[in-house]
Amino acid sequence: MDASLFDYELPLERIAQEPARTRDASRLMVVNRSERSVTHASFAEIGRFLPPNARFFRNNAAVLKARLFGERPTGGKVECLLLQPAEDALTWWCLLRPGKKTYNAGRFLIPGECEAEVLEAGSNGNYRIRFHLEREESVTDLAERLGILPLPPYIERTENDPRRSNDNERYQTVYADTDKRVAVAAPTAGLHFTPALMAELEARGATFYDLTLQVGIGTFHPIQVDQIEDHNIHHEWYEIPAAAMAALQSDAPGPRIAVGTTSVRSIEDALRRDPATCLTPSGSVQAEADIFIYPPAQFTGVDALITNFHLPKSTLLCLVSAFLTPGSMEGISWLKELYAEAIERKYRFYSYGDAMLIL
Repeated sequence: MDASLFDYELPLERIAQEPARTRDASRLMVVNRSERSVTHASFAEIGRFLPPNARFFRNNAAVLKARLFGERPTGGKVECLLLQPAEDALTWWCLLRPGKKTYNAGRFLIPGECEAEVLEAGSNGNYRIRFHLEREESVTDLAERLGILPLPPYIERTENDPRRSNDNERYQTVYADTDKRVAVAAPTAGLHFTPALMAELEARGATFYDLTLQVGIGTFHPIQVDQIEDHNIHHEWYEIPAAAMAALQSDAPGPRIAVGTTSVRSIEDALRRDPATCLTPSGSVQAEADIFIYPPAQFTGVDALITNFHLPKSTLLCLVSAFLTPGSMEGISWLKELYAEAIERKYRFYSYGDAMLIL
C-alpha cells in the first residue's frame, strides 16, 4: 500500500500554536459511521452524542520535562532529550544535539548537578547515557527540576517564551499520574477533558478506566518508506490494570471509548497477546506495543474513538483511517474528506488542536 495515500496538504495557519481558551472549549467533529454523518460541536457538548453507560479508556501517562541542557568539557552546548530508562534507573536512552561531537567527547556536564557519561551509540540515532548525580535523587527528579517539556517541533517556542509556563499545565491531561512521568509527548486527545466535564459524564453513567502507555518520540516520526508495510513501527511500553482489562473483556452495556490513539494501541496490542506472556501477579497486563494498525485492520476492543487531527503520512493517520471503516480500505478516502472539511471550517490541527469523536 502506497504511503502517499496518507498524505494531505495542511495550511500552516491551521497548526495550533496554543491550546484553546479552556480545555473543553476546543471544537469537536462528531463522525457517525453507521449513518455516515458529520456534526460540528464543542468538546464540552460531547456527552449529548454518547450512548448510555459509556466506558472510557484513557492514558494517564504524564509528560516528563525531558529536555535537559548541559555542556561538553570543551564548553560546547549540549541538548539531551530523555527517551526511556535502559538497564537501570540511572542509565537512559537519549537523543543528543550535537550527537556525534558529544559521543566523541564521551561525556557532558550539567554544572553543579551531574556528569553524564555517553556509553553507547544506538542504531536509531539515540545514545545510552549513565547519569552520575550529585544529589540523592532520580534522573526523573533531576529532569523535573531542571528540564523543560519536550513540545512537538511544530509548536514554535523561543527559549524564554512566556507561553512555556502555560505549556507546563496545558500539555498535561488533568488526570495525568505524576508517578507515571514516562512520556515524551502528551496523549493529546485527553487534553480536552476537565474535572467538571468528567463529573458530568459520570453523572450520566459513564465510567473511566486508566491505562499507561509510554508515549515515545516515534509518535512524531513520519512514514519515510514508499510502502506502508515496510515501515518499521516504533515500540512503546504499556500497562493495563486488571480492572481495565476486565472492563474491556466484559459484555457490560455501553460502548468502549478509547481516548486517543495511544489507548487504542495499548488495548489492541494487549488483546492480541497470550495472557500468559504478559500477565503480572497483580493481574495487570504489561508489554511493549509493537502493533502497527492500518487499513483494512479490524478492532477487537474499541467501539468508539476520541482523537485529534494528525500529521500527514503518520502512523496515527493510518490507525484513524482503519478505524473509520474496519476491514475496509474506504476509510483512507473518507478521512481525507473529513480533514478537508475540517480545514475549510478552520479547525485547529495537531497536539493543541481540536478533536474528533468517531462513533
